[in-house]
Amino acid sequence: MLNHGSFGACPRPVLELQDRLRTQMEGEPVRFFFREMQPLLDESRRALAALIGADEADLVFVRNATTGVNSVLRSLRWAAGDELLVTDHQYNACRNVVDFVARRAGANVVVAAVPMPVESPQQVIDAILGHVTERTRLAMIDHVTSPTAVVFPIEELVARLQGRGVDVLIDGAHAPGMIPLDLRRIGAAYYTGNCHKWLCAPKGAGFLYVRRDRQPGIQPAVISHGYNTPRRGSPRFHDAFDWPGTDDPTPWLCVSEAIRFLGSLTGGGIEGLMRRNRALALYGRRLLCEALDLRPTCPEEMVGSLAAMRLPDDEGPISLDTGTSIVPTHPVQTELFERYGIEVPIYHWPAAPRKLLRISAQAYNGSTQYEQLAESLRRVLSP
Repeated sequence: MLNHGSFGACPRPVLELQDRLRTQMEGEPVRFFFREMQPLLDESRRALAALIGADEADLVFVRNATTGVNSVLRSLRWAAGDELLVTDHQYNACRNVVDFVARRAGANVVVAAVPMPVESPQQVIDAILGHVTERTRLAMIDHVTSPTAVVFPIEELVARLQGRGVDVLIDGAHAPGMIPLDLRRIGAAYYTGNCHKWLCAPKGAGFLYVRRDRQPGIQPAVISHGYNTPRRGSPRFHDAFDWPGTDDPTPWLCVSEAIRFLGSLTGGGIEGLMRRNRALALYGRRLLCEALDLRPTCPEEMVGSLAAMRLPDDEGPISLDTGTSIVPTHPVQTELFERYGIEVPIYHWPAAPRKLLRISAQAYNGSTQYEQLAESLRRVLSP
């Protein structure tokens, strides 16, 4: 399994807690939702806030980063002629939200092309800032790009964009648990991320951070009781998001346990794990590039726990497998899985015939797995 980046994986102790919480919830649902859930939710929020450098009052849970992007973009009011700035490295699901709100309002989506391979952080900054105009209302930027596995220089980008009057929404889906975070220092108006990827919480655990001065008017993707039912001593922001209707809240309630578990690992806890995973991703990247003469997507300083490399272009039309997934699968990826039991994403980017290979590194991965991938990939790609 060299694709932790797509969905993450949850440790047994965290899953065991989720099972206990579900048993508690189903044993007496009214008591659980009315009396027991909120303290558990606040405990998880407190642990997450401490980890990512945010104030609890500015942080709410959502199902995933895509939900967080929807909450922000569909809450804000857009006018004809407004410009929403994105990059060509954007995650497809979140880019779809930008396109939707822009089309509905008659606004324009401006795409900053970031060269590939990326040569330096400054190249990213120049590419994005070069597309800012007096009509740019908001920039949505990935912290760690999903298709190309590049860590963007978010702190400087936010400072430079907001210095020109442009709010920034950061899609940080991959960042929590992969790279150190301090949202106060970053200072973005909006930041959304996943806890079920590199923090290893159960699926359905994401968060949205909204800077205090931007919280008025931001509503969740699902409007519920909190819209007109404030709680004594609770921020309006929490009221709006903490109760999205009857649902299973246990992924959110397990975030504090996921953080505790990773923090208990030998080798330096979460910080040590981040360093270890990055070193392993760089090892795998170097190995594959040398063994197969591949080209990486960025310099080492812009790598986290993901790494992407360009594979040889497809020769002629390629039929992708669209029968089992909403995401079409490249036949090389299918062959690696079916013949060698290796799960690793291979996809066209930016478009066919060009294709990329992306590897992940997490605690359960080791160097021999990348060696096996190199040998298996050589066989699959050989004429």
